[in-house]
Amino acid sequence: MTRIVQIAPTIEPGSGVAGVAYALEQEFRAAGVHVERFTAADAGRTLVQPHRTRFGLHLARAGNVIWFSTVGTRRAKRFLAARPDAVSFTHNDVMAGDVYVNHGLLQAAMRARGNYAWRMVRNPVHLFTALRDRIRYRGRTHRAVVALTGEEARLLTEVYGRVRPPVTVIPNGVDTERFGPGDAAGRAASRGELGIAPDATVAIFIGHEFERKGLHFAIEALRVARGVVLLVVGGSPEMIKRAGAQARRAGVADRVVFAGERSDPVPLLRASDVLVLPSAYEANALVVLEALACGVPVVSTRVGFAPDIVVDGENGFLIERDAAPLGARLAELDALDASARDAWRARARRTAEQHSWREVAARYLGLARSIEARKAAERSPGTRAGTA
Repeated sequence: MTRIVQIAPTIEPGSGVAGVAYALEQEFRAAGVHVERFTAADAGRTLVQPHRTRFGLHLARAGNVIWFSTVGTRRAKRFLAARPDAVSFTHNDVMAGDVYVNHGLLQAAMRARGNYAWRMVRNPVHLFTALRDRIRYRGRTHRAVVALTGEEARLLTEVYGRVRPPVTVIPNGVDTERFGPGDAAGRAASRGELGIAPDATVAIFIGHEFERKGLHFAIEALRVARGVVLLVVGGSPEMIKRAGAQARRAGVADRVVFAGERSDPVPLLRASDVLVLPSAYEANALVVLEALACGVPVVSTRVGFAPDIVVDGENGFLIERDAAPLGARLAELDALDASARDAWRARARRTAEQHSWREVAARYLGLARSIEARKAAERSPGTRAGTA
């Protein structure tokens, strides 16, 4: 294969879309493939994301999305035109590239949260994104689409009625070297920094969208799971303030610890005993794999990758989106003795080891080779140029 271009707002170590693109980039290079990037910075924009107020956060994100979808698209097309032999993977926003990797469906997320029509019309960017993606999925923008789960592939058809490019399911992977069980000293140090007792059962919640990911259910669940401490990672100061007020109303504020935004979640995962994800919608939920790789079982709703990888009573639990079942499962895990907890951790880790980024990247490369062959055929004399 000659080269691959990855298009994303940012590409950097970590979680989320940027982290997925980065992990794939590393594996592509390890396989001997020449890889290039086209990010918002390459297009000429520095992404700004102020977190002082909720309005400021939304305004900055809206500007980033619209700019990269419009100006970024024009510049990405010029970038790709200079590399006709490259196969391009697009992650978010830009309306160009051979393959679009679907990291989430806005309309599916809004419907899952309820009050769909109001949620869409109150935010003009939602309407912009819905129109943009209808053009993306029903038109000739891309040659293929990658969905992260079988359920997400089904939702594509449910939302858009017809998806013109062929859809391939390739789940995300996990860096099993970076995300791994820690030692007792590191676990104690992280807990000490946060003021959490060494013998407490810690349930960790990770995410920046508290409402969609169901933080309020996790807080209410503490009323049932009385021996559990909830560690909340992410969120703006305003969001944390509101969640803190809810914890006080529920009478569990002394067992809710807000760690704020963290660039590296690994020490906090290693300091925890269970990940909670009572989310309304996830395209994949990479954090589930990251937690399992750290030996942390997962209690999740049936969203994203969780139904494909979480086995009840083995490496976690699948629950309905309600505080009562979440609290019951947390209380069940809290009651385990040390040997039983070790067994849960071992099973969680073994699950993650089956989903390395190397294996995932190999599937992307297989797709890229098929696209490359198709493009080469189109360039051959006597073959009509066009897209699939």
